[in-house]
Amino acid sequence: MQEEQQPEAAADPMSCSDAPEDGPKETSSVSQNISDADAFKILLEMKMKKRQKKPTLPSTVTELDTEDGSKVYVVGTAHFSDSSKKDVVKTIQEVQPDVVVVELCQYRVSMLKMDEKTLLKEAKEINLEKLQQAIKQNGVMSGLMQMLLLKVSAHITEQLGMAPGGEFREAFKEASKVPFCKFHLGDRPIPVTFKRAIAALSFWQKVKLAWGLCFLSDPISKDDVEKCKQKDLLEQMMAEMIGEFPDLHRTIVSERDIYLTYMLKQAAKQIELPRASETEPREYIPAVVVGVVGMGHVPGIEKNWNSDLNIQEIMSVPPPSASSKIFKFVIKATVFGLMGYGCYRIGQRTVQFILSMPAAQSYLQKLTEIRSQH
Repeated sequence: MQEEQQPEAAADPMSCSDAPEDGPKETSSVSQNISDADAFKILLEMKMKKRQKKPTLPSTVTELDTEDGSKVYVVGTAHFSDSSKKDVVKTIQEVQPDVVVVELCQYRVSMLKMDEKTLLKEAKEINLEKLQQAIKQNGVMSGLMQMLLLKVSAHITEQLGMAPGGEFREAFKEASKVPFCKFHLGDRPIPVTFKRAIAALSFWQKVKLAWGLCFLSDPISKDDVEKCKQKDLLEQMMAEMIGEFPDLHRTIVSERDIYLTYMLKQAAKQIELPRASETEPREYIPAVVVGVVGMGHVPGIEKNWNSDLNIQEIMSVPPPSASSKIFKFVIKATVFGLMGYGCYRIGQRTVQFILSMPAAQSYLQKLTEIRSQH
């Protein structure tokens, strides 16, 4: 699914002033109306002049070409990096793109509009309400997996004091400054990714992965983040934990490489110029696209760039396996068991507390005396 954001950049048509009928017409004082097509061409020419023919780009940018001459500049980022934000800003300013594509889906688009302070607070707080929302949206298994991954992100956020996705927010801001620039969401919907990831694991693999995510506590510094510019920090940590699960790596990384590549190629289709009338021939020009993705996806995008891609297969959600049903049952049984035990303990302690009160002991003593009299 794509979401577009096209900044308003069209100039108002020039006003027309009429000369008096009985006097000579001064050509210098006559303003001509400009059609929408002409206004578009004027603004496009201004954009082209601002676009650098040989842009000076950061070392994190990979340049790709399409068969019809379009150019795609893929900015590889670390999701918790200040320098990555600067790389994104510089690239967009240099190439003045027609489309900006980011590694987000519609389920995560809210981070583009939230301020840094709110995001920082949200990222640190993993509560029951969020868990319930994740389970309601994605199901028990995928919801729990999402919360565990959010815990990893919250751990990094707490260590660095920096909210995730800063490079995407910078891309959104810069795209709004470029005339006729569209903004696309290029990542596969997160519920699909989680459901396919869960389906790829056996029962014991799910338990082992959940255990590793629950007890993640290694300290992280900003220097560590910058060292991970060759590979995104979050994805590197995930890769270390899922290294023994090839199927999980396939669903979380490799399949998304394919999806991101497909979306970048779709965005890089030639642009049709506006026509003054239907009789004019259609004219197309190559597009310029900036992609903003985690550094860990760049090799996969390069690998898949010249391939014919079909995303239907990686968008399908397989039915729950037997192990998924067992794991789901175990989780529910554990939750209800803990709740039942908690109620039992609370009830037992409450009874003991009431019986220990002097008034209760006096009342019980009177009952005993009455019974002994009878």
